[in-house]
Amino acid sequence: MMYNLLSELILLVKTYESSNDNPVAELAPFLSWLNGRHGNRETSAPNPQWEGKARGRSADSVINTSLVHLYRYARLHAKAAIAESAFSTPDEFIYLICLASGGSMSKTALIRQNVHEKATGTLIVNRLLKKGLAEQQTTDNDKRSRIINITAKGTEELNNSIENIKMASANVTEPLSAPEKMELIALLLKLEDFHHERSAGKF
Repeated sequence: MMYNLLSELILLVKTYESSNDNPVAELAPFLSWLNGRHGNRETSAPNPQWEGKARGRSADSVINTSLVHLYRYARLHAKAAIAESAFSTPDEFIYLICLASGGSMSKTALIRQNVHEKATGTLIVNRLLKKGLAEQQTTDNDKRSRIINITAKGTEELNNSIENIKMASANVTEPLSAPEKMELIALLLKLEDFHHERSAGKF
């Protein structure tokens, strides 16, 4: 099944719904809007300027640098959001968010979901266990396998920090409009899905 296509289509519907074109829940108006949107992209493709472009600096280089910089800005906002909480690093509450939204999972699955190497992910999980924010259990089938659960304390700490965390996330994307956010999500998911498939088994 073409999950990537479905994901992009859902994002397009959300963009259409938040547009100023009086969206109607019918196929014909949506297709008309989509065709117009596609046509505008073809005729007025953006031509951004960046430092070093005239000297041959590539778009790939700019994208990679911007992603690294945005990651650092995001961590600064996240650190400020958890300054008065039980979390030592942003990774700790991200791991708990994964457990709260996705349910219990193996330690390996949790680490892979966060795209960490095993050693780094294990340190994060161990800190959560030590603080009582998560707990681990063995499975009946494999005593070596560890299932990680969020605890009541972990849920409480997450709930206490969630508004600050949401504000930190909003600060990172503050200048973008709702349609721009939907377009960015589609592009980022496309990149992430591609690298997830290529890196299967490496984390």
